[in-house]
Amino acid sequence: MMAPVELLLISSFAEVMERILQSGLKGTITVFLISMLPVSELRGAIPVAIHTFKMSIPKSYMISVIGNLIPPVLILLFLGPFSRFLSKWRPFEKFFNWLFSHTKSRSALVEKYKTLGLAIFVAIPLPITGAWTGSIAAFLLGMDLKHAMTGVLFGVLTAGVIVTLISCLSLTGVIIGIILLLSIGGVGFILQRKGSR
Repeated sequence: MMAPVELLLISSFAEVMERILQSGLKGTITVFLISMLPVSELRGAIPVAIHTFKMSIPKSYMISVIGNLIPPVLILLFLGPFSRFLSKWRPFEKFFNWLFSHTKSRSALVEKYKTLGLAIFVAIPLPITGAWTGSIAAFLLGMDLKHAMTGVLFGVLTAGVIVTLISCLSLTGVIIGIILLLSIGGVGFILQRKGSR
């Protein structure tokens, strides 16, 4: 069950996504912006690109992946100084405390298996996983930029393949996408169980 803060964040970003869609921006820019949002990421951008803007599969994938990779770089480079500066004010301090404890509680796989764990965590295209949360987890766990970005890159590329397959290749694509999703989730589950022993 999601906490009230999570529900508020999801509804806020859903509203932002809706405004972007209604803004009249070109399809490429719209898809790029949606892929940068923390809740939708490429999970929302690829279906919008393919079904709303009728973009080709390669174009949908590339724009969404590139857009989804920009926030992790910014998070990994600037989250520390940004959060320290804003935490001087009580509302921001409360938000960052919640964000960091919430993310850290979901990052056992990343903590145990570093780059591989991060790639698996980011690759599972479900809520509360993805490039944003994975990057925050990597920051909190003190991963160096090279390893963190490698994990995020492979995770985003894999999530993009899964979402693209599910979005556009009818029943066969859905079956292949679900098999990939279950395989990655299974590996993550096995590694997490192995690490907790």
